Amino acid sequence: MGSSSSTYRPKCVYLDIDGRIQKVAFSKYCNSRDIMDLFCIATGLPRNTTISLFTADDCMVSIDPTMPANSESTPYKVIPVATQQQIEKEELFQNLLAQVVEQFSRVFKINELKTEVANHLAMLEKRVELEGLKVVEIEKCKSDIKKMRDEMAARSTRTNCPCKYSFLDENKKLMPRRDVPSYPKYMLSQETIEALRKPTFDVWLWEPNEMLSCLEHMYHDLGLVKDFNINPITLKRWLLCIHDNYRNNPFHNFRHCFCVTQMMYSMISLCNLKVKISQMDILMLMTASVCHDLDHPGYNNTYQINARTELALRYNDISPLENHHCAVAFHILAQPECNIFASVDQEPFKRIRQLKMVLIKCCDISNEVRPMEVAEPWVDCLLEEYFMQSDREKSEGLPVAPFMDRDKVTKPTAQIGFLKFVLIPMFETVTKIFPEVEEVMLQPLWESRDRYEELKQLDDAVKEKQVHQLKMDCRSLLSNTASFHALASIA
Repeated sequence: MGSSSSTYRPKCVYLDIDGRIQKVAFSKYCNSRDIMDLFCIATGLPRNTTISLFTADDCMVSIDPTMPANSESTPYKVIPVATQQQIEKEELFQNLLAQVVEQFSRVFKINELKTEVANHLAMLEKRVELEGLKVVEIEKCKSDIKKMRDEMAARSTRTNCPCKYSFLDENKKLMPRRDVPSYPKYMLSQETIEALRKPTFDVWLWEPNEMLSCLEHMYHDLGLVKDFNINPITLKRWLLCIHDNYRNNPFHNFRHCFCVTQMMYSMISLCNLKVKISQMDILMLMTASVCHDLDHPGYNNTYQINARTELALRYNDISPLENHHCAVAFHILAQPECNIFASVDQEPFKRIRQLKMVLIKCCDISNEVRPMEVAEPWVDCLLEEYFMQSDREKSEGLPVAPFMDRDKVTKPTAQIGFLKFVLIPMFETVTKIFPEVEEVMLQPLWESRDRYEELKQLDDAVKEKQVHQLKMDCRSLLSNTASFHALASIA
């Protein structure tokens, strides 16, 4: 017995650990779990890790005391095997991480921030590019300033107006851009003639030539051509010159001119003004409506004054645009080929310079009197022009009016204040003088105010819902974060 005990030797097994051979010896009294733990220790794996052994020809070897011994030249390869519980735990952990990432992205608007940063970088790159051009521009400006000074010295007694004329010496005539009328006469149907007298007229359906023909019809229909002996060809040429001197702005353009004049024409018809005021007054109202925004640059008086533009300097900050519109109108009328007032006595003619009658202002801002489908596009056009100005003011470091700031104003908020505090009070005043206006013009304004207030309530409800959802997302994020920490501590 003693001899047999002294001759017993432990079994030796060789393991291949990433190319390093490790010899492991164990007694025949070890069980399978003991041997696996011993192999884990030898390979540097945590105890209780499930592993598999493979021969050189990828045959799996059973881990137990009876497993066959091998040699240093034929070691077993050790492969760790994850348990199903570990796999499930890992999947749960990964899913939780994905949820946390998603919640953070939603709450902190990571994608929006990426877009904003990218846009900001693009803007900075553009500014760098523009700054690089300033050196060249400064030299060009110096040259232009010298030329302007020389020209001003030569033309010290002549007004320089940026409209579409060729201003020559004082002794020479100012010639209109187009001398011969070229737009075709549009034959108005009886249906169009009747619609033209109503505030519901859809001003979006007409091309420029058709609008010119409609304006021409208004002067004939009101008897102005006959009563003031206006040459029909001169009227055509004058209207063409008017059209050519409205810029292609989003809002203050020739269609706006037509819109205001058509509203004045409808008020003359609605209020039966031909029997209440003189024909000279009718002529002044119509002509002032046609000319009221001539050569509007798309930027209001506030911008002109703050930016110290040529117009602001010329008129000493006193109503630069209004003075400019009037100046352009009289430059056009100064052309014999365009002077529709050639037969008007000089004394009444002086009264035409007063463009500030309340009826003209009412027509100028009367879009909301029209049906919703006609009025609402004008709001979009006006806001686009406002945003164009505020963007420029921001880039030039000038003050920005809140009602023009695209980051602060909405269509309902802009229109509610305008309707409540400007339009409705103004038309209520006109109604006291002309009661006929209430049903046709004042009632639509009340309805428009109510509609925009409903839109604002809907917008407020959507914003409130978004805030509530954000709070819920935050609570969900906090809850998931707590679960994440709990699982992490278990792991």
